[in-house]
Parts: sequence; C-alpha cells; structure tokens
Amino acid sequence: MSKSEKYTVSGDEVLEKVKKLIHEGNIRRVRLIHQGKTIIEIPLSIGAPAVAVTIMAAPLLAAVGAFAALATECTIEVEKIEDDRKA
Repeated sequence: MSKSEKYTVSGDEVLEKVKKLIHEGNIRRVRLIHQGKTIIEIPLSIGAPAVAVTIMAAPLLAAVGAFAALATECTIEVEKIEDDRKA
C-alpha cells in the first residue's frame, strides 16, 4: 500500500529536499511539478539499498538541479510505501 505527500518548495530548496526524500528509503516515486505540469518523475526501486538508488538517480538529480536553478517555486509529490505490518 502507498500514500502520497506533497511539498511546496522554492527553487533553491528543490534539490536538497529531493535528496533528503530519496535517502528516507521508503519512497516509490518522486514527481517534480511546476505550474501544474509534471516536469520530472523519478521512479525508485522498492527495497533497493540507498547507495544503489542514489547511483541510479544521479543523472536525474543533475536534471533536478538544473531545473531548480530556473524555477521560483514548485511542488514535489512523493509516493511513499506504507508498512502493512503495523497493527
């Protein structure tokens, strides 16, 4: 099961927020939305070690950084994996 969360951040905070979210480890997908349009979507492997995810996402993070330099404000939508074992 998964849930979505949205964060509105300024352009200079985008890259750091995306990196922080990826390192949380329970992220399935990250979308960068600007003016209602999805600019970048980063699918992340479920259960992949954090190092492997970071290596796979490195080119996309470079694109996020380039976009962030141009954007004044955008929304980061995150699809998180919920742990069903909680009860």
